[in-house]
Amino acid sequence: MAKTIWRQVRTGPLPGSLNMALDEALLNSVAAGCSHPVLRLYRWDPAAVSLGYFQRGGRVVNLPYCRAEGIDVVRRMTGGRAVLHASEVTYSVIAGVRGSGFSERVLDNYRSISLALQLTLETLGLDATLVSGRSGGPGSETTHSACFTAPSSYELLCEGCKIAGSSQKRQGEVFLQHGSLPVDLDPERLFRALDTLGRISSEEGGRALAQKVGWINRWLDHPVTVEQVEDCLIASFASVFSAELVEQAPTAAEWRDAEELVRQRYGNPAWNLRGIAAAGPAE
Repeated sequence: MAKTIWRQVRTGPLPGSLNMALDEALLNSVAAGCSHPVLRLYRWDPAAVSLGYFQRGGRVVNLPYCRAEGIDVVRRMTGGRAVLHASEVTYSVIAGVRGSGFSERVLDNYRSISLALQLTLETLGLDATLVSGRSGGPGSETTHSACFTAPSSYELLCEGCKIAGSSQKRQGEVFLQHGSLPVDLDPERLFRALDTLGRISSEEGGRALAQKVGWINRWLDHPVTVEQVEDCLIASFASVFSAELVEQAPTAAEWRDAEELVRQRYGNPAWNLRGIAAAGPAE
């Protein structure tokens, strides 16, 4: 059977606004029939909190702490809860719902992509379990805004802790799913970035998060780098989807589209914190 051609877009570290804008620009490109399916791998410089599309920034992010620490805050085009992006591999998959191994059913596509993520983790030496979803347990009130505290449909657990978070958006016959695999993680920093209640100490909050969230190097005898995880993830996607991944940078048109989206939305603090329907000053 002939392999499906995918684009492998590896953009390295970018500011949060440009990362989110480029994801949308690539979605537009695939939707317009100008691109093969895309596997994009990227990083964040500086670290950033990405908000789910329907969240309000001041309600779920500790904005004074983020400003003091130089942590960006940006809104995603996908739903879900807030995520702190630092030492991790972030991916996006953009493809049509017909062909390329995908389905018109959202959950089918979550599961297919999760199988590639699971293979990545297992290749690295972790025992990763695919879960169909569960509700929050004891202590969820201390971590309510963090995406990584809430396993949802077809996401991955290691040692009972969530180790991958993903969210998805459909645009006509094309979808985008992006998510992350933390390589290293500081639970106390994550707690402080997302703690808007101030009811418990950062040390206590960090300990509570460490019971719910995981990261790759937490359980490996020999730590791996972000680059090693990226290489492993590329091989896993090629295997699971019988794809030939052809490395290709974003086109000039895609960069122009992304830069315009930064101007319109992702570079606008008021839009990032409140959303396009809100009026007045940002929270």
